[in-house]
Amino acid sequence: MQIKTEGQDECGGQKTLRANASRLKGGKLGLDRTQATIILSGLYLFFSLAGNIAATKVTYFGGLVMDAGFIYSLTFTWRDLIHKQLGQKAAVTTIWLSAAVNLLAALYFQLVVLLPAQTDWANGGGQIAWEFLFSLQMRIVLASILTALIAELIDTKVYQLWTRGGREKWPQWTRVFASNSVSIPVDSLLFPIIAFAGVVGAEGLQQMVWTNIIVKALVTALVFWTIYLVPEKPIYGDE
Repeated sequence: MQIKTEGQDECGGQKTLRANASRLKGGKLGLDRTQATIILSGLYLFFSLAGNIAATKVTYFGGLVMDAGFIYSLTFTWRDLIHKQLGQKAAVTTIWLSAAVNLLAALYFQLVVLLPAQTDWANGGGQIAWEFLFSLQMRIVLASILTALIAELIDTKVYQLWTRGGREKWPQWTRVFASNSVSIPVDSLLFPIIAFAGVVGAEGLQQMVWTNIIVKALVTALVFWTIYLVPEKPIYGDE
């Protein structure tokens, strides 16, 4: 049986502190790969799901028509963070997982619509509002899944190409702008047409396309620096 002395315990504690300090200095946050994956992918799923639900409201940006799901635009830069930390395979998996989560949520909401409504709640307009909101939300989710798979997979491909051929030494913000400059116009063109054609007039749809491009470009300009919050080295340690 090995007996540790007080000096050994103190020495071991100092070694642990030095090891933790070294990990932080090396770009690690005391996380393992599983934790980093959950945090990065979880926030991506939040931006996607919240954006799709908020998109059921049509609003204005200045004098131009747009949907209220602008938080969705954060997924493009956040996808870049996932790609940077966890690799292309993880980024693609997260995109497909987001599509599945949004579809399952929309199907669940359709089931809720079919449930019998309490009389007072229905007389107050609750059932009519719910039916309108989530019948439109189902269409929005299907539009979002289709456009997200196209736009986000394009974003992934451009980002991957931008980190090859000597460009990996270029400033990291160029990856964000290069990938988003392709994926944002694709998403902004396809989504309003698929989600709102027949609900919003032709002029409104045209405004939505341009407004989405403008707003998403502004969001990219505001948050592109977040790519530097995630170091090139993994933020997680060995499990």
